[in-house]
Amino acid sequence: MFLGLAWYWWLVIVAALIISIPFKVKFMKWWSKRQQEKKGQRGKWGDDE
Repeated sequence: MFLGLAWYWWLVIVAALIISIPFKVKFMKWWSKRQQEKKGQRGKWGDDE
């Protein structure tokens, strides 16, 4: 028992982290691409909109 959790809960937590890493990487790539697209867009008068 570590920090009050049984061993199988630690397996569940580790499995959830391992499964979520590829989704986080995919989201970060999508987010940076979205930010670059937003930065490139300019309004009619040159202001960010």
